[in-house]
Amino acid sequence: MPKAYSAPHHWHSATLSALSQTTSANNNLASSKLIYSYSHVIDGFSATLTPTELDALQNSPGYIYSIKDLPVKHDTTHSTQFLGLTASSGAWEASNYGEGMIIGLVDSGLWPESQSYYDHGMGPVPAKWRGECEKGTQFNASLCNNKLIGARAFPRGLIARNITVEMNSTRDTEGHGTHTSSTAAGNFVDDASFFGYAPGTVKGVAPKAHVAMYKALFDEGAFTSDIIAAIDRALGDGVDVLSMSLGLDGVALYEDPMALATFAAVEKNVFVATSAGNEGPFLGSLHNGIPWVLTVAAGAMDRQFGAEVKLGGSGMSVFGSSLYPGSYSPAEAPIVFMGDCLNATKIGKFAAGKIVVCQERNDTLRDQMANVQNSTAIGGVFITNTTSSPDIEFYIQSPFPAIFMTLTDGETVKKYVKSNTEPKASLQFRVTNLNKSPAPTVTSYSSRGPSPSCPFVLKPDIMGPGSLILAAWPSNVEAAEVNSKPVYSNFNLLSGTSMSCPHLAGVGALIKKAHPDWSPAAIRSAMMTTADSLDLSGQPIKDSGYGNRPATGLAIGAGQVNPNKAMDPGLVYDATTVDYVNLLCAMNFTAKQIQVITRSSTTNCSSPSLDLNYPSFIALFKANSSSSSSHANQVLEFSRTVTNVGEDVSIYTATITPLEGLVVSVVPEKLEFKSKGEKLSFKLVIESDNTGKSRQFLASGYLRWKEDGGGSHVVQSPIVATNIAFDSLSSSSRN
Repeated sequence: MPKAYSAPHHWHSATLSALSQTTSANNNLASSKLIYSYSHVIDGFSATLTPTELDALQNSPGYIYSIKDLPVKHDTTHSTQFLGLTASSGAWEASNYGEGMIIGLVDSGLWPESQSYYDHGMGPVPAKWRGECEKGTQFNASLCNNKLIGARAFPRGLIARNITVEMNSTRDTEGHGTHTSSTAAGNFVDDASFFGYAPGTVKGVAPKAHVAMYKALFDEGAFTSDIIAAIDRALGDGVDVLSMSLGLDGVALYEDPMALATFAAVEKNVFVATSAGNEGPFLGSLHNGIPWVLTVAAGAMDRQFGAEVKLGGSGMSVFGSSLYPGSYSPAEAPIVFMGDCLNATKIGKFAAGKIVVCQERNDTLRDQMANVQNSTAIGGVFITNTTSSPDIEFYIQSPFPAIFMTLTDGETVKKYVKSNTEPKASLQFRVTNLNKSPAPTVTSYSSRGPSPSCPFVLKPDIMGPGSLILAAWPSNVEAAEVNSKPVYSNFNLLSGTSMSCPHLAGVGALIKKAHPDWSPAAIRSAMMTTADSLDLSGQPIKDSGYGNRPATGLAIGAGQVNPNKAMDPGLVYDATTVDYVNLLCAMNFTAKQIQVITRSSTTNCSSPSLDLNYPSFIALFKANSSSSSSHANQVLEFSRTVTNVGEDVSIYTATITPLEGLVVSVVPEKLEFKSKGEKLSFKLVIESDNTGKSRQFLASGYLRWKEDGGGSHVVQSPIVATNIAFDSLSSSSRN
């Protein structure tokens, strides 16, 4: 900033004023064109400009780069127990529940009256805190306390488009931000449930951490200028962790506001968790594949919600999936099987006062449900293959009494109905079962890697609970529907990587509290190298998007987060901003493109390297055509450095799970540490035999460094190798 100006705002206003004069525009319009002046995440501003003014700006002294303001989308109890968090040991004990940490969220706001934001048991507001609770529409500063310590709203990008923002405050009118923030750091609330489902005490992953909400997602939309402003302010306020369940698709790193703003966050030692997106199961569908943040996939837990069909006189009960929130009489009623239930007239004639059983054929479930709902039947039992598909979460939130069964369980009901002259049954809803198997699994909708913006770093990084998560909800926002009427709840069950992301933000806060000197990269490494690659039965985590086959690193990254193990990882893979710049240089970014990200006028590209010191590996081999005359083996080498954060003297030995068709080796095979903080390096070599390799392949495995001498540490890194060509946004010609 030139010395003539006392603040960036004055400099940017003067720039726009001069721009207006240059283009013969009305000078009085200059101040109204400035939307935001940024101080921390980028050296720049957002403004509304005509094409002529933009052209003049691009030809003015000091201009570096401009990006069009783009719309942004968000990625939409038992989970803490499922992750192994307990009061007596592990991460909660080591971090005192994240006490004193400040988690900032860029989201849709929150509902401050929720019990999840009560401040019982909370410590005082940290002395370093520079934020505030801004007054706005239906929001007073007095709503904040020692739990909710910051609340700001950023609507100017919308207002600049002449869009009227009805709730111009941090108050949440859609529920997303209330849900995510309480997942990350909500306080303990007893007797919580979703209309009786998932009953118990609900709490965030870091229940003693403070919450700061930066609302940039409104009912009317969201734009990158507001997102950048929110992150900019969060860094200025002094957050320790940022959680962002939102993203942009199809943008390069130097055009991605998340990438630009979070680079500054890493420089300020702020840990950032982001959502991978909900465009799975397709490969390459991931967003937020940013090398300096944690990118989180969504997994399903071992919990089932449903109802029981009690078959009269038989003593048998059959379980099915359901989240019907309404009231229902448990009295017995006639039950009838009506085939595919596609004849609405027939259902209307024979279903009155009865429980109707339907068998789905050829994706007819939606039509079957409509026919039963529009009849005078008192409930429906739907036998369907959909129980194993991601669509089931949509169907089970039925507005009328409905239960969804597998073909096997449905056959039991059918046999009972057909073998009795007057079959009767009763329905009992609000059943919550645990210990479902397999679990965890990666959800079908969770976006898969590789990252289009940076395919050289394996993404996603890790998986967290994201399926039907119970968390706080605005009391005046519809939570469900019963018989075409809205019903309301203080808690809701939502799914998506939006839900898994704040789980990992909470874990980040726990680790940062226990290890305040660790960098964001070290915290990320601790999570990844201690993640669980096996499910609760000891088998590889399954991918529900690909027929429950073993999931690859492109779906789950390192695996399911294990907060307790992450507190003591043994070794960490650390990285600095210099390492990230070397990666950008190797990706052929121009000096200006790198400057947009780093905000530095000098770029040192003397040591470009695609080989980032990361706790995972992705080997991108070139595909051989069948007509190729060259069948030379391809060899890819990866260099890594690990830092000992465990015992002073320790020895680790490498083991590798076989990758089909590949030869993988490690040099050296042993790492001998003599002191805590010591760094040692190794190479991972992956060789592909190209003979007959004209076909595509995708292999996945793990490198494990196991501590010798009875040590408890196992430092695990996922490996993915493929010759599949993916669309990439990563390369641009160097000028």
